[in-house]
Formats: sequence, structure tokens, C-alpha cells
Amino acid sequence: MRPFARSLRRAIHATSALSLLAFVPAAHAQNADGAESASADDGDEIIVSARRRDERLIDVPIAVTALSGDTLAKAGAIDITDVANMAPNTTLENSRGTNSTLTAFIRGVGQQDPVPGFEAGIGIYLDDVYLNRPQGAVLDIYDVERIEVLRGPQGTLYGRNTIGGAVKYVTRPLNPDSPELRIRGTLGTYKQADLVVTGSVPIGDMFRVGGSVARLSRGGFGDNLTIKGLENYNKDVWAGRATVELGGNGAPVLIRISGDYTRDKSDPRNGHRLIPGLVSGAPVLDDVYDTRAGLNDPRQDVKAYGLAMNVSAELTDNLTLRSISAWRKDTSYTPIDFDALPSVDVDVPAVYRNEQLSQEFQLLYESDRLHGLVGFYYLDAKAATSFDVLLGLTGTALYGLPGLNAYTAGDVRTKTWSVFGDFTFDFTDQLSLSVGGRYTNDHRNAFVYKATRITGLSPEFGGTLTPVAIAVATNFRGDRTFKEFTPRASLSFKPNADNMIYASYSKGFKGGGFDPRGSGTSAPISNPAAGRTYDDIFNFLAFDPEKVDSYEIGYKGSLLDRRLTLSLAGFYMDYKDVQIPGSVGCLVGGIQSFCGITTNAAKARLQGIEAETTAILARDFAGAGSTFRFNGGFGFIDAKYKRFIGPTGTDVADQRVFQNTPKWTVMGSIAAGIPVMGGNIDVSTGLTYRSLTHQFEVPIPALDQPGYVLWDASLVWTADSGNYSIGVHGKNLTDKQYITSGYNYQNAAGKSTLGLEGVQTAFYGNPRQVFVTGTVKF
Repeated sequence: MRPFARSLRRAIHATSALSLLAFVPAAHAQNADGAESASADDGDEIIVSARRRDERLIDVPIAVTALSGDTLAKAGAIDITDVANMAPNTTLENSRGTNSTLTAFIRGVGQQDPVPGFEAGIGIYLDDVYLNRPQGAVLDIYDVERIEVLRGPQGTLYGRNTIGGAVKYVTRPLNPDSPELRIRGTLGTYKQADLVVTGSVPIGDMFRVGGSVARLSRGGFGDNLTIKGLENYNKDVWAGRATVELGGNGAPVLIRISGDYTRDKSDPRNGHRLIPGLVSGAPVLDDVYDTRAGLNDPRQDVKAYGLAMNVSAELTDNLTLRSISAWRKDTSYTPIDFDALPSVDVDVPAVYRNEQLSQEFQLLYESDRLHGLVGFYYLDAKAATSFDVLLGLTGTALYGLPGLNAYTAGDVRTKTWSVFGDFTFDFTDQLSLSVGGRYTNDHRNAFVYKATRITGLSPEFGGTLTPVAIAVATNFRGDRTFKEFTPRASLSFKPNADNMIYASYSKGFKGGGFDPRGSGTSAPISNPAAGRTYDDIFNFLAFDPEKVDSYEIGYKGSLLDRRLTLSLAGFYMDYKDVQIPGSVGCLVGGIQSFCGITTNAAKARLQGIEAETTAILARDFAGAGSTFRFNGGFGFIDAKYKRFIGPTGTDVADQRVFQNTPKWTVMGSIAAGIPVMGGNIDVSTGLTYRSLTHQFEVPIPALDQPGYVLWDASLVWTADSGNYSIGVHGKNLTDKQYITSGYNYQNAAGKSTLGLEGVQTAFYGNPRQVFVTGTVKF
């Protein structure tokens, strides 16, 4: 008899959308042919690939939130940041000045700064391809099969920089049986107009082609009051995916070749000043979505694209070989106006360029008692940035007038390889032990250049070579290699098939590097007689890896004849050598400039609990097939620095907090599915609560967001055939204004530490949005 997992893989390939545990309604799933199937609410198994193999969610000793494409569509989810409202202890946000760069935190671990040289703490995966940089990582939700959020270190199976967790975005497989065409359109407030066209065609039994084209647009939530014609927080995106599949559909080999492309030409995303101009006296604007930013050079333009080939070959009934090959590239031109005023004062024209080539091999083994895999991973990545920091011009001065330009360029090359393995042995049908480990060799090669110039833009942004370098703060090249073994182990006990208790240990590792904005002239001199040496600069710019040891206990169960599903997890994390990147106003050769300071300043303890539940409160209450459900969850985290060495060398742990980590995240919704008019209506409404959220490691009352509640609601009708649906969605129905990020260069006395006008600027989450979505399938 074939192993269960092999049969399970084939069953999953035939199912394009499973209804998974979530905090929004998931009344019906659809098979690949469009016919409805029973949902997870009605007792279907929930299948995830959190351990790089297909398993029932209830069998996975990891805290996982899994959301199907059907669930996300019914909730009106727009992009991957919406997932944060459905997963405890998770923050996913647009990164300040752009729509496309992602800030991700899970259980207090993450990275807010998107500059090369700083590694993310959360791994983002697109069809099992790791996205090495946060630029272009705010993935729009279309043609998606499911999204999984894995909380806690995932280094053994997912490798680099999953020290806090991983987010997996899985696209929909092609229909192997018949041609398919789906059209989804959306119209809403703020001139929202989206259109997604998806099609696929099988050519014989073993060959399929398909793809999607998406046009995603929306007017701004506010306006730029300085530059006529520019909106603020608008959206202007073209995107597409194309896929070719060979084999599968019962054959032992499946080859999936896919490509994707995104072009984001939205206007610059500028902030709202919280203080009047210190020189101009410009008042604070009434509308938090308006801005007075005067920088629009370079024009914002984000391109992200890639190719991937996933190959799966069943060598025997017990062995499967997988190969994941990928190439990706992205370029982001973005004007960042820190002071959000017409003044050329802390204006930052910037460009980010990233490219990566990766290869992964996995050999999976499945038998009655032993399940697991061994693998090899290789990544060759380039990440470069250049940016000006224009200082010292006030009023309505234009580029070219006297002022200062603190120019910074950084180029970071990464070559990393690792070998890994993870196996589960079932001692009995009830007791299982999983052990795994990964050895990583992570090499970083960095170039950092920093200079202060007189007048104008650098050649990178259309300037000339005429600006004279006043002071070169950094002209540095260096390389380092980091090696680490990250083990994982878990013991699970299942009293019966529908309940599991587990305990686990895992280690996370995030490589070190060099501060890409650091000032070499600020490096302490170790030997006055020798002066400032290369080693002094090396040691000042370098920072070490950070590590975390995580312990977790949990329970997963399906109770009351599968009317109630419950997932509980408690965790304790010992977080060491925490990398604290930052930037400050500084003097270079006696001239005002902008410098980075990154240290392994901290040691921390993170502990908390998480719960997720789905309860079917009533069945057949309004006709056969009707349901009334509750979906909910909460996360609690107590995050505390045990040591934090400040710039003066003293321990300031009692004055530091964790950024982007609210102590409480609570979500809950009620939903009803009712058969009506030849279809099914799903009605849902839900609340999400996030407690006080700090934007930085130092509390800043003006920027820190107090606790707040968001209220969403949806009504979706789906035809029994699955070929038609129409929905109305409301987001943030109370029109709550809440801060998601910001900039601050003000000291406690209210004086500016960088620039003349002062910088205390906030970015806000989306206001109330209402939109109608219709889908037609042929």
C-alpha cells in the first residue's frame, strides 16, 4: 500500500483551493473544476506544507495560520499585509515611503530598515522561492491557492533569516482537465478599479499553460499640496504571472516553470508632519493623508520580476526528488522626503537594486513510520543602494542652490550555502519524534562609500560631477563569513487522530554584516600612535549574527464532532546579540551629515501565548447547508530587553522597547453561510485589536500608536456552479486613523538632530474603504 503522504500529495494537486483555518468565513472550497466541496468547517482536513511536505495541519508541531485563496477572497484581502489581521503576533506593513517594500515582524523579531546590509528576520517565500530582499515583497493577492504564516524560528527547513518565522505565498496550480478562464473585477471608493484575468489550457494529458494579468489601481487617500498632480497613498500597478506545467496529473514527474512581473508606478508615499516647521513655521495639516513633500526626483518606479522552475519526481513509492531553481531581480527608484515640506531639507532620492540566483534540492522519504527529507540550498545575491541626503536648504529653494549632500552608496554581495535534514519517526500511532538540523555557510562581501558634497544631486540621480567632495567619511570594502548549525526537535503525542500535544525546541540564526550607512571617520582609534586603521573601521562598521533559542508547547485539536477546532501555543525565546540598526544626524569633518550606527547591543527575552479557533455554532438553521460560525484568535507577547548597551556604553535596557510588537493582538469574526438564489451567501463581520505599538526601540509618544480596533465586514454570493460570485466588502468601517510607521529626528528637548525644519513624520494605515468585487468563470 502506498504511503499516506504520497496519496495526500495527489489529492492536494487535484484541489486548487482548500478552506483553511482563518479568522474570516470559509464556507466553501472549490475543486479545480469549479464544483463546490465541503469546507474545513464541515470536517475536511486542513492541509499545509509547513514542514516542506504535505500534512494535515493538526499533525504539524508548529504554530501555523493557514489561509486559503477562497478565504482571502471572501475577506476582500488586497495584498499580503492584510494577512497580519488574521494571524496572532504578526505585523506585515508597507515600509514607510513605498507601496512595495515590506516590513515584517513575528513574535517580536523582524527588521524595519530595508537598506542592503540589513537582513530581514522573517522569510518571505513565493512558491518556495525565498525573496532575499524586502523590496517588491508586498505581494498583491491574486491567483493564490493559500498563504501560510509559520511562527517561531524555521531555520532548519527554510534556512536563512527565518529567525522569527516565515510567510509562504503559494499560487494556484493549473487546471489539468479543461480550459479555464476567470475574470475578477473590483470597483470601490477612492477610485479603486482592479481587473484580474486568469486563464489556463491543458494541451493533452501532460502539458498545461496558463497565466494571469492584473491591473490594480486606486486614487490617493490624500494629496500632495506642493506638487500639483501628485496624490498620496495611491496605487498604480501592472502585474502578471505565466506558468507552464509538464507531467503531473497522475504521472511521476511534474515540472512547473513560472515567471512573474510587477510594475508599480504609484506616486511617492509621503508622510504627515506631526510638528510645525522649525524654520518656515509651516503648520500641521488637518488631513493626515495629505503631505507637503517637495521631492519628486527620481520618479517613483518599482520593477520586480523573476523566473522559477520547480521539479518534482517520484523516484519510488518512498522517495521523491525536488528541485527549485530561481532567478529574481528588482529595482526601486523612490524619492523619500523625510521632512515632508517643500524645503530641500533631509530630502533623500534613493535607488535600490537587487538580484538573486538560488538553487535548492530536496530528497523526501516517506514510509509507514519514517518521514522526512534531506536537502541542499545555494544563494548568490547582490543588493545595492545609492541615496543622497540633501541638507541645509530651506524655503522653496531648488536643487543647485548652495547646500549639502550627504551621499551614500552600498553594495552587499551574499553567497550562502547550506545542507539540512529533518525527519519524523512515529514510534506508535500516537507518539512521534521529529529531529532536524541545518548547517549554514553565509559569506558577506560589502562596499560602503559615504561622502559629504557641496550643492546638487549626485550623478546617480541626474546631477553632474561638479559637486566637490568636502569630506569622505567612508570608503570601505570588507568581507566576513558566518557559520552556524541550527537544530530543531519536537515530541508530539496524539491521544487520537483529532488531537495532538507537542513540545519543541528550535534555534534561529541571522547573519551579520557591515553597516551600509556607517561613518568610518567616527570609528574609535584603538592605537593613537598608529591613527585610525582599517581594522578600527572594520570593527566599527561590522556587526555579528543574532541568534535565538525558542521553546514551544502546544495543542491542536478538533472537538465536538469537528464542530470546534482549536490551536494553542505557548513559547519562550532567548534572543541573543540582537542587531540594532539606526541612523542619526552626525558631523563628518565638522559638517552636518547622516550616519548609521548598528551594534549587537541587546539581549532579550520574549514569551507569550497564542490561540486560534473555529467554531460551528449552528448547522442547517436556515435550510440545508446553512452554517453559523465564529472564528477567532489572540496573541500575547511579553517582550523585554535584558541588556541593551547604548551609545555611551551603559546598559539602558529599562528604557528600551520592542518595535512593531504590540503586547496583544486579538481578532474575531462571526459569519453565516445561507443557501439562497441558486447559490450561497456568506455574511461576515469581524474586529481586530492591536495594543500599543512602538515604532522604534525608544518610546516616542507622538509616533507610537495606542491600542486600536478595526472593523471589517463582507457579503459574498457565490453560485452553486462556482462560476459566478459577487461581493461587497468594507474595510476599517469606523474610519480609524492609526500610525503604522514614521521618522523621527527630534530630541527630548524638541530640537532637530538632522536638518533645519525638524523631522517627526508619520505614515497611516488605510482609511475606510468600500468596494464591490465580481468574479466570472468560464
